[in-house]
Amino acid sequence: MASKSSADGSDEVRRSKGAASAVQSVDRAVSVLEILARLGEAGVTEIADELDVHKSTAFRLLGVLENRGLVGQAKDRGKYYLGAGVLRLAGAAAGRLDISQESAPVVRELADDAGETVNIAVLDDDGAVNVMQARGAASVTAQNWLGRRTPLHATSSGKVLLAGLPTPMLEIFLARRRLPRFTERTVTSAAELRAQLADIAAQGYAVVAEEMEVGLSAVAAPVRAHDGQVIGAVSISGPVYRMGEERLSELAKSAVDAAGELSYRMGYRT
Repeated sequence: MASKSSADGSDEVRRSKGAASAVQSVDRAVSVLEILARLGEAGVTEIADELDVHKSTAFRLLGVLENRGLVGQAKDRGKYYLGAGVLRLAGAAAGRLDISQESAPVVRELADDAGETVNIAVLDDDGAVNVMQARGAASVTAQNWLGRRTPLHATSSGKVLLAGLPTPMLEIFLARRRLPRFTERTVTSAAELRAQLADIAAQGYAVVAEEMEVGLSAVAAPVRAHDGQVIGAVSISGPVYRMGEERLSELAKSAVDAAGELSYRMGYRT
């Protein structure tokens, strides 16, 4: 009987140690992501030093994270960086806040006032997905953007979402991805895009004209969560012949106002 009790006690100890080890591994994995977010990229030795663990432990953690797409490795330098999976998780977090539901009345009113197509987009990996749409009276022939995934570097919503990324994540995006050309006006230079994003962050909205599709112009403004993080974008799009420079300026103000209202609904307070 005593032997059985002793055995049960040993099993309980082993289970307790196993649970503690699992929690420690999760804590270290999260720490790795935070280190890479802060540094931009780092090698195994640097990460091991930050965690105060052996290099083999750091290597195993990085291997698991790389398999899940949360980190990537620059083979030429052996450095690790945050992977596209982190952007995917960020997009999922934005969706969890149910921005699409909260945005419905805002989008409808803006579409009625502007007469054009209005969309709400959120980050999804290395693209933007439109989760809510409303059409104004003048946009009855416009295509349906709802659920469509669009490139970040060639759309007003995408540029707003990029401009809202933490600097390390933005630099990873610019360094690791090719910027494909869709029209003659598409920005394919990382340096030029970086400069545009700085201006967008400063002025609070983005304007694009025929960068993704010939004949299509759009403006967009950022939607913020309670902590100020950009979690979405409100865009107004329409044909170039209806959206000249003066009209785009007016629509940009409308987009900023609508994004401000939606941000308030999402808990953001200035």
